[in-house]
Amino acid sequence: MTRSNQRIIPDLYADPFAERTPTLRENLQLLGARFQFESNSRQLLGLVESAYGGLPRHRLSDAGPRLKVRLQLMSGGPQLPRRRLEPPQLNMVSGAGFLGGATIGSNFVVLSPRERSALVGISPEMLRFPYHTRYELIEFAVFTLAQRAQGLVSLHGACIGRGGRGILIMGPSGAGKSTVALQCLLQGLDFLSEDAVFIAPESLLATGIANFLHVPANSLRWIERKNAAAIRHSPIIRRRSGVKKFELDLRSGGYRLATSPLRIDAVVFLSPKSAGTGPLLRPLSKSILLAELAKAQAYAANQPEWPLFKKRIGRLEGFELRRGAHPSEAVEALQGLLGSLPR
Repeated sequence: MTRSNQRIIPDLYADPFAERTPTLRENLQLLGARFQFESNSRQLLGLVESAYGGLPRHRLSDAGPRLKVRLQLMSGGPQLPRRRLEPPQLNMVSGAGFLGGATIGSNFVVLSPRERSALVGISPEMLRFPYHTRYELIEFAVFTLAQRAQGLVSLHGACIGRGGRGILIMGPSGAGKSTVALQCLLQGLDFLSEDAVFIAPESLLATGIANFLHVPANSLRWIERKNAAAIRHSPIIRRRSGVKKFELDLRSGGYRLATSPLRIDAVVFLSPKSAGTGPLLRPLSKSILLAELAKAQAYAANQPEWPLFKKRIGRLEGFELRRGAHPSEAVEALQGLLGSLPR
């Protein structure tokens, strides 16, 4: 045994789960909840700041729940020499009330809505992919904890609005949500989210994370040269599907981000059909609205909050939004809808 190992191993035995390791912390108000992030890595807390720093502090109630997320860089513990045919060594991990073991190459998320806490293990190798670390691990923990601790309905969709009133916009991947959201943003509507919307089923108040807008290159042909140039200077992210998009940071461009949750007053489904000479917005019956919702939101439809949400949302007006000659026409239609809805 080397002299260095003699120094390390007694400490490891005295604190096998590294619970007394110096911890870095950051507190943020997100999705109606108060999050405390802890980590043994400044780089991981830097990813938290880049994702959630500077966002509006949304509140869904007078006292949002306190949630804890521990981000553990998987590099602790002594690494003994390993024979070629041996499996990786197991290291102890702990944080946010969880105890466990994982290899240095592990990436994982474990969480408990009842305990309002999550432990995220991130390998040194994963840090080479900051977008995927943020999007697939940290965001998963944040979104799932906030949703389940508060009984929210989690929807795949976008949300824009004005004066505290919001429109929920849905459509499958490739339907044009990002393009419509970008046009709404550039024309001064309040922006809440482009991809994930969280709704309190009783009040229909919606919150989201308005940090980035992911813009496909083919959307730039519809906007002014000045705005297009600014977006082209944004980083490019690559989805698992292989699709590449510009990642526009909305916190530094003077855009109107929803400063508080928006009350959903209408639901709009994007359609690939052309409006032709007819109106872009076409009303949907209540039965079609609810059927389209259930079909588009299979994950949410299996959650315990869905029956109440379905009852409340079924009282609203639903529409199909068809395509015009230019995406700005969709914004005009949505602005008109916001102005015509009963208060």
